[in-house]
Amino acid sequence: MQKPPQSIDFALKETSPKIGAGAVTGDKLSSTYDLVEQMQYLYVRVVKAKDLPGKDVTGGCDPYVEVKLGNYKGVTKHFEKKNNPEWNQVFAFSKERIQASVLEVYVKDKDVVADDLIGRALFDLNEIPKRIPPDSPLAPQWYRLEDRKGDKAKGELMLAVWMGTQADEAFPEAWHSDAASVGPDAVASIRSKVYLSPKLWYVRVNVIEAQDLVPNDKSRFPEVFVKAMLGNQALKTRISQSKTINPMWNEDLMFVVAEPFEEPLVLSVEDRVGGNKDETLGKCVIPLHMVQRRLDHRPVNSRWLNLEKHVIVDGEKKEIKFASRIHLRICLEGGYHVLDESTHYSSDLRPTAKQLWRPSIGILELGILSAHGLMPMKTKDGRGTTDAYCVAKYGQKWIRTRTIVDNFMPRWNEQYTWEVFDTCTVITVGVFDNGHVHGGAGGARDAKIGKVRIRLSTLEADRVYTHSYPLLVLHPSGVKKTGEIQLALRFTCSSLINMLHMYSHPLLPKMHYIHPLSVIQLDVLRHQAMQIVSTRLSRAEPPLRKEVVEYMLDVDSHMWSMRRSKANFFRIMGVLSGLIAVGKWFDQICNWRNPLTTILIHILFIILVLYPELILPTIFLYLFLIGIWNYRWRPRHPPHMDTRLSHADAAHPDELDEEFDNFPTSRPSDIVRMRYDRLRSIAGRVQTVIGDLATQGERFQSLLSWRDPRATTLFVTFCLIAALVLYVTPFQVVALLAGIYVLRHPRFRHKLPSTPLNFFRRLPARSDSML
Repeated sequence: MQKPPQSIDFALKETSPKIGAGAVTGDKLSSTYDLVEQMQYLYVRVVKAKDLPGKDVTGGCDPYVEVKLGNYKGVTKHFEKKNNPEWNQVFAFSKERIQASVLEVYVKDKDVVADDLIGRALFDLNEIPKRIPPDSPLAPQWYRLEDRKGDKAKGELMLAVWMGTQADEAFPEAWHSDAASVGPDAVASIRSKVYLSPKLWYVRVNVIEAQDLVPNDKSRFPEVFVKAMLGNQALKTRISQSKTINPMWNEDLMFVVAEPFEEPLVLSVEDRVGGNKDETLGKCVIPLHMVQRRLDHRPVNSRWLNLEKHVIVDGEKKEIKFASRIHLRICLEGGYHVLDESTHYSSDLRPTAKQLWRPSIGILELGILSAHGLMPMKTKDGRGTTDAYCVAKYGQKWIRTRTIVDNFMPRWNEQYTWEVFDTCTVITVGVFDNGHVHGGAGGARDAKIGKVRIRLSTLEADRVYTHSYPLLVLHPSGVKKTGEIQLALRFTCSSLINMLHMYSHPLLPKMHYIHPLSVIQLDVLRHQAMQIVSTRLSRAEPPLRKEVVEYMLDVDSHMWSMRRSKANFFRIMGVLSGLIAVGKWFDQICNWRNPLTTILIHILFIILVLYPELILPTIFLYLFLIGIWNYRWRPRHPPHMDTRLSHADAAHPDELDEEFDNFPTSRPSDIVRMRYDRLRSIAGRVQTVIGDLATQGERFQSLLSWRDPRATTLFVTFCLIAALVLYVTPFQVVALLAGIYVLRHPRFRHKLPSTPLNFFRRLPARSDSML
């Protein structure tokens, strides 16, 4: 079932930005910064001052520096009573907004009433030198201060002033003129930063047995289980089958943990004495840095650990040492890849242990150029505004661009690089509104504007892709376009042989296949991994906030959604439509709709039967020709979010309300009842389809199972006769007769179903045994 394409408003557009890649520009450009447009900045590095005169009664001064260029003014922090202060701050003024011809640098004395001028230095913009990386940074120089009349004043100021681009090393840490309205406390939250996800490990705890437990109640058989705690993760074994003081379990418990290991593993052996009452029989604490790391499936040495029990005596906690102990194997699994993203769009598939990594196969470069048509995300001073920044995630490396304050058409022009180890991975780029620019309240959140996913295997090597991607967000009211983001992307392959060889390797590391984890286990572990990553990154400075990380990792992709279910159903139908089309074509051949084509198929069929050695070469030749034929219609653009495929542009409002409902539901009972009934009707259809598939399979099984003795007798007799006939008849004759029978002319066909089909449909299935 082919759906019509999505509307042009939601489609991808090719762009032609003025970037350095493949273009000859007047300026020499750093080779690592050629996927973005050049942005010129005037940089002023204020280093320190010396011999400043005392301005107040005590003879001291409280100096600070004010850098002024036209309407823009940057100010350093001030020092109390210091005549030789050091600031070492950089100011960056965007050249396209410069409206002055002179740069003014003032040294002032902070005062309660009015700040006194200590001295100033002036610079003509035409005389300022250019600096282009990778040249070394410009050395700062001492400048004598002068007063307002131009006469020499007391004191000197060390400065460096130069013209540069956003490729300059000073750029990320500089104060920017286009963020002049941001207070000094919030400046850190608007700068570009690179973050690294913590290194994640699976911890496997194999609880084998315990010995010599001392239950509090000796008159009953103990019902013992082991509870394991690691941070906020808690798992339990089942209650031991051997209800003695020497219980056995031999059960695996799996946890996710991040380096550095902050919390120990706590094991407690507990006795279920009542419905909801458990008594602790002993505990042990295992620091994870002491735990063995394994890279493959070789068994880990088991060990016995003493269990400790605490009792309260006279209000004090006293430790009782006794002979109870627990037997277990514990290891950090280095051979798995810890999934913190959905496997459908994972950006990394390498195992945890670095020793198992294969060499990289290329470099991915991303230029985040600009966005346009952004929607107002919040209100400030009675008008809509957006403070946009981008986050990109690939592998363990997350990047965040600087925040462009109060702008619906921000230009970032920042470039980033990642090592690529597998092309079957996806880079995710998200755009967000910074909710903390103007000292947002404690509960302020960074609003999502949209995201883009690009699969690397769909990119040609060494080609620069420049496209404008629609930013789409699903709201309870429907899908909305919140703007467009312009990206430049290049995948450079370092080893073609290694890259092609990757296609013969399994997608995940070996341990996932040798010692597989269950689907439910992987789901729980992925959720824990996402929580750990979002918590760690939200503790960075400045934080990459929890809501941002969760949106990038698709934390709620496993939740039920009527829209997603419909989309997946139509995806299945789309896949099956190819087979259905082949079936229809073959039916037309058999019914002689186009006699010429049918005759050609007869000739081809007879040739293949007489010369069976040509069958496989013909099949592969046909596949080759179909592939070459389809080359003309190959995709020219990287894939992007498709609203029609997602069924987002035609979703019913109630279905969207259900998708955005929290879990458990907060809706009134009549709405929940209606949704439940709708879910039951859909589940009924799914149940019917699955039941029909099961019925066909069971009919095949019943051919030889003697469930229907007469049917099996007929089939067994047929098999014996067929074996004898086929034994004496050449295979080519049988194939020829069967093919001509299938391709026979419609005048020799009956409207009724064939005898084999009638026989098959009469075979018993197990559906009549179901309640």
